Amino acid sequence: MTGSEPSGPAAAPSRPPAAGALGPYSPEQQTALVLTGAGTAGAYHAGVLRALEEAGVKIDIVGAHGVGVIGGLFAAVDGAHRLWDDKGLWRSRSVSKMYGWAPSVRMAAGALALAGVAVAVPILAVALGLLVYPIDLLAKMAGLQRAGGPVAAYLGLVQAAFAPEALPTWLPRIVFLLLSAAAVPAAVVAWRGVRGRRARGRVWWRLVPPPLSAARASALCWTAMWDLVRGATRLRQPPLAELGRRYVELVGENLGQPGFKELLLVVHDVDARRDLVFALVAEPRRRSLVRRSTTRETEERRAEVFDLSGLARDHLADVVAGALALPVASEPGWITFGPDTYWRGETHRLCDRPGSLVRVLHELIDLGAGQIVLASAAPDLLGPHALTPPRLDGRGRVGEYLQSAETAAVREAARLVASAGARLFIIRPAHNPVGPLDFAGAFDDRSDRRSALDELMARGYQDAYEQFIEPVVGASGEGVGGGS
Repeated sequence: MTGSEPSGPAAAPSRPPAAGALGPYSPEQQTALVLTGAGTAGAYHAGVLRALEEAGVKIDIVGAHGVGVIGGLFAAVDGAHRLWDDKGLWRSRSVSKMYGWAPSVRMAAGALALAGVAVAVPILAVALGLLVYPIDLLAKMAGLQRAGGPVAAYLGLVQAAFAPEALPTWLPRIVFLLLSAAAVPAAVVAWRGVRGRRARGRVWWRLVPPPLSAARASALCWTAMWDLVRGATRLRQPPLAELGRRYVELVGENLGQPGFKELLLVVHDVDARRDLVFALVAEPRRRSLVRRSTTRETEERRAEVFDLSGLARDHLADVVAGALALPVASEPGWITFGPDTYWRGETHRLCDRPGSLVRVLHELIDLGAGQIVLASAAPDLLGPHALTPPRLDGRGRVGEYLQSAETAAVREAARLVASAGARLFIIRPAHNPVGPLDFAGAFDDRSDRRSALDELMARGYQDAYEQFIEPVVGASGEGVGGGS
């Protein structure tokens, strides 16, 4: 998406904003940007961020969960251009490897495939005869037959291969070795435990690991962030915990400066069965993050809300890994709390939860956000006769659930914001054939062609202008501020 933005068939028509969502926009009020979704939704966020930055829309705080944490991290340090430029994260070829199959699954599948090939060798040897006999017949009819011929050679090969000391001996050994190799990764997963914690259930269930891995997504995020933070220097990337601390220090020292924004991230704690909030806000509101009117409310907040400017800065990398972990489909992220915290040194599992969007909005409203811009790549189903064929592939099935859950969460979020008296402006596509895990693009039934991530990014850019910047910001008749 360099130069002018694509139009025509490259960009799907944008749905006009609902009348109830439109209202007076004021750059004088605190404005929050919320990024929600999973997987490829990050490319849509990049397009939205580009449009908002070009239009100079003032954003005071960024709230995010799921893959939105990537856009949130870069937007908070005025580095969102690293998401959409020519060498940006969402234009990198490495993006196609996000949420790949887990290493143990790949190893087991490869070994099983090789074992299948070995078993198929005798069948292929027999099937070869279907070619040898017709060729021999044609050679005889053309007078080209020599002594013995291909049939004799084939019979000799079969007799040698199926001799008692040949095939019956080496084939079972090869298959056994390959099947043993397939079992090794599963055995490692089974006996390594859950970060030192005992797991419950029958042992054979431990042989079934989550099929996808989110490790690549987290690594790509931090590699791109390090490229931004280090600038032109050739320093080696530090450990993720150290890089997270440097990032928090960078944002904390520059809050209030042009381009820097407050940050609020939400991730789901599987073991605590609650959403955790990690916030980095300015000093006047930092003290009110946890404190509440009653002791019980304060204690509840201590279990769920963490100030990234304090000791929680050591957990930023854990939070990002957890937010990028898909529920059930991928290995969860992990966080080990300090012994002096509410959770007393426990190690918990973290993952994303589509419904966490509601918690993000709750926290932003409590922090004083009067108007919220919500970017979601999940289109709404407007009525009957809009169904698409269900996906059969594994990634597609997971993606369909994630997109459906996100659509429902956005609908609930709209009700929440309306009841709280804040204004919500939703930016979302009218149609999006690219599922959350379709990093190589997806086929669009409506246009009978493939749709790629670049097009999804362009759609986010176009939707931001058509659904928010032009009808809301433009119609307000006021300046939008300095694009902070």
